Parts: sequence; C-alpha cells; structure tokens
Amino acid sequence: MTASRDGRHTRHDQTLRGETIGILAGWGRFPAAVAEAIRRGGGRTAILSIRDHADVALEPLADVHGHVGVAEIGAAVDFFRRHGVRRATMAGKIHKAKIFAKGAWRRHLPDWTGLTTFWPHFVSRRRDNRDDSLLGAIAETFNAAGVAICPAIDFAPELLATDGVLAGRRLTKRQRDDVAFGWRLAKELGRLDIGQTVVVKDLAPLALEAIEGTDACIRRAGHLCASGGMTVIKVAKPQQDLRFDMPTIGVGTLESLAAAGATVLAIEAGRTILVDARALEITAARRGITIVSCHDLAGMPALDEIAAA
Repeated sequence: MTASRDGRHTRHDQTLRGETIGILAGWGRFPAAVAEAIRRGGGRTAILSIRDHADVALEPLADVHGHVGVAEIGAAVDFFRRHGVRRATMAGKIHKAKIFAKGAWRRHLPDWTGLTTFWPHFVSRRRDNRDDSLLGAIAETFNAAGVAICPAIDFAPELLATDGVLAGRRLTKRQRDDVAFGWRLAKELGRLDIGQTVVVKDLAPLALEAIEGTDACIRRAGHLCASGGMTVIKVAKPQQDLRFDMPTIGVGTLESLAAAGATVLAIEAGRTILVDARALEITAARRGITIVSCHDLAGMPALDEIAAA
C-alpha cells in the first residue's frame, strides 16, 4: 500500500507479513500502542525515540531501537534506511515549548539535513512555524529519501474513536449546547493551525490551546474556573493531515480534566486516537467524566438518544 502525499486517502493494512515499520516516537503512550498494533499485525518495529520526549518503556517493543534529537532529521532517515524501513509513522507529541526554551538550540542542534529542512522556517523566515508547516517539511524530507511517512492509523486502525457515548451519563441540554458552541470554536482554531482543544462553560470560552498543549490548556481553564463543570472539546483540524498531529486522548487527558474540574470531553469520531480505550472507560467512570464522540454537530442528537437507551 502507498499512502497519498497528505495521508487522506489510504486503506488500513490487514497484515504486515514481517515488514519493518519505522516509528518516530515522541511523548506519551501513543507510540507504544502503535508498536503493539504493528506486532499484532505481523510486522517488526524500528523505533527511533526522540530525545527528552519518548518513554524508555518503548524499548522492549522494538525489534531495533535508537535515539535521535528532535532536529536530527538526517540521522533519523539514515537509521530507518539502515534497517530496511520503507514506511514509517510519527506517533507521540513533540513539546514545542521545549524547542523555544532558553538555550534549547544547544540541546536540539540540527544535523545538516535538519538544518536544510528547517532553514526556510527558522532562519530565512520565508515560511511560518506552525505545526503543519514544520511536520510537512519533515515528511517531505523523509519521502524524498525513500521512507514514506504514513498515518499511524494505517497500522493501528482499531485506535480510532467510534460514534456514541463512550463513557458516563447522558448530556444535559446545557452540556450539549456547550459542546456545539465549543466544537465550532475548536474547528476554527484548527483551521488556523493553532490548536485542537477548547474549554467552555455556559457558552463562554475559558481556554484555547496553543503551543502549551492539551493538558496545560485544560489545567489553565481549571485555574480560571474554580467552580468546575467545564466541557472540553478536542477535534481534528478541517485540513487535518492524517500522517501527524491527529487528536489523541489517553488516561492522562482524563486526569487533567478531573484535576481541572471538567466533567465532559467531546471528541471527533473517526479522526481521534483513543489510547488504551478500556483504561479510558475505567478512568472516566472513576472520575465522573462523560466522553462523547460524533463525526460532526449533526450527530449530536444521536448522542442523547444513545445515552438515554
């Protein structure tokens, strides 16, 4: 299977038949979930852990393993080619705040390929530094070297969220209104390639995600609204490139909701990754959080019907 350039028109693999799939692994549990799915599908894993991001627990899941700096693009390409990788995926978060930290250039010094990849963005300033721009540039460099960057869901389609109330109780009328209101805000935020998450209460936006990431956005809303009862909406960008930066929900997300006092999480079905779905259900039940999933706002009435059944 060959992925399209933007990852939008690909089919899911049924078996990998011993193929070695590369994983460029960032922060979180998502890279491990993808590695586990590849192994279940009969594939091998070449995992390249991004320094200061990836969990050491990834190493037992790798047939071959290495480490790389966030801007060492040439080293990453060489690693995958050396181990016979023709297809690779990006999984896990890159903390841009670390890249903009004081003195970060010494820790994340690019190699020559990384320098030429990022030159138009960081030096000449002829291009912007939004997520899609930077990740797209990386993907183009990999593709040109013969390593196709593919959507993680090509290898782990079972991680995609389905329609319905995934955990918790039926939504109230006020909560449904907040989901609809926040959904439109989140889609506009995504269209501008700024973030994917908004937190609202009583039709008032409390926090919008930018460089700090989802968890920090949710925590900020908790500081601003000590009474709790907020609704968190996390959706894909209208122009979402499925090869990277897909909305991802894990147990840590729910713990951030609970700490902030949020009670509802609304996500986009078919375009959101659920890491450890069973653990999410258990955590949501323990924390009193409702998780709803739909493809668009037209699916909102169905959520109420499913929850009431």
